Amino acid sequence: MMKCIAIDDEPLALDLLEDNISMVPYLQLTGKCNNAFEAMEILRHQQVDLIFLDIQMPGLTGLQFLESLPNKPIVILITAYEKYALEGFNLSVTDYLVKPVSLERFIKACNKAQELFQLKTGGKSAKEQADFFFVNVDYSLLKVVFADMIWIEGLKDYVKIHLKSTSKPVITRMSIKGLEEQLPTTKFIRIHKSYIVSIAAISSIRKNSIFLDELELPVGDTYRDAVYAIAGKI
Repeated sequence: MMKCIAIDDEPLALDLLEDNISMVPYLQLTGKCNNAFEAMEILRHQQVDLIFLDIQMPGLTGLQFLESLPNKPIVILITAYEKYALEGFNLSVTDYLVKPVSLERFIKACNKAQELFQLKTGGKSAKEQADFFFVNVDYSLLKVVFADMIWIEGLKDYVKIHLKSTSKPVITRMSIKGLEEQLPTTKFIRIHKSYIVSIAAISSIRKNSIFLDELELPVGDTYRDAVYAIAGKI
């Protein structure tokens, strides 16, 4: 788990940030701060791996706060202003998010931070350890278990997730690339620009097709080598 704190002087923005963090299985929120001075106090007393940081705050801005830290944790800036991006990256932030931030974009930033955390600390990726994730469905967040997933179909701005437990697929508004970034590579493989499949569900590979029992899906030219590379592991 990555221990994180959230810093924002706007209460509604801070609450939304807390909700988003709760959707990421490898994050543990250990503090919410309305300003940089509260964050300094937390950093004095506990280990923090990741900071979600607003820029425009009274007293001490997010960038001034960053410059004051002798040992910086991983930092993701979340702000309403694009103009500070260069300055932020000069301070070695991991990502720069401009409000309003979609859940898909937020998770992408978290994945980037988590990969950096793993490089620093070693060990297995938390994405590989997790056994579920959340998707937006009908204004709610639905928990989807990896072991229940068979295959995923991309439909422009939506994806359709086919499950073992129900004949009705889960449809959520996000790109297939965004969903792919949330899936463990040990369990899923992209076989086509429009398809991702569970490796465990593959029954056979034949020429330019993958079979999930009776279902046949095409293998795109770009993905053929990766598909055949896992053939010996099925």
